[in-house]
Amino acid sequence: MFVDFKDLSDNSRVWIYQSGRQFTSEEIKKVSERLQEFIRGWKAHGADLKASFQIKYNQFIILAVDENHGGATGCSIDASVHTIQELEKELDVDLMNKMKVSFKDGENINTVSMQHFKEFAKQDKIKADTLVFNNMVTSKAEFESAWEVAASQSWHARFLN
Repeated sequence: MFVDFKDLSDNSRVWIYQSGRQFTSEEIKKVSERLQEFIRGWKAHGADLKASFQIKYNQFIILAVDENHGGATGCSIDASVHTIQELEKELDVDLMNKMKVSFKDGENINTVSMQHFKEFAKQDKIKADTLVFNNMVTSKAEFESAWEVAASQSWHARFLN
């Protein structure tokens, strides 16, 4: 059951998929249509899942399930991953690579390999106050409070000088 993202409970489970580049307006339309269609039919053990998604900065897909209404199970999570993998192929983007890190440089969002991020931190190009995207958050509340944070407030801090 597709609902507005704002109507999901704070403890809703989230998954964040980042692209190495911004989506075009046509791609955003395609992703939105595909995910709405997927969510409308998304079930766990035959029961509808109350779910939603957001596209942030034209680059991040945030998929969420309200676990107060029924939680996602192994098979239903696999179905969502399969949908994301289909979008990867259609859009020729990598959405599943957890070894990429995104951070802000002014208004620009940069997505780099973990190795490059470490090098930038060593060179002080990434500092404690650099805004990073903590894609490891697992709930809607965490997403809203700890997704886009200073590097010093995230797991990224271990790489800072």
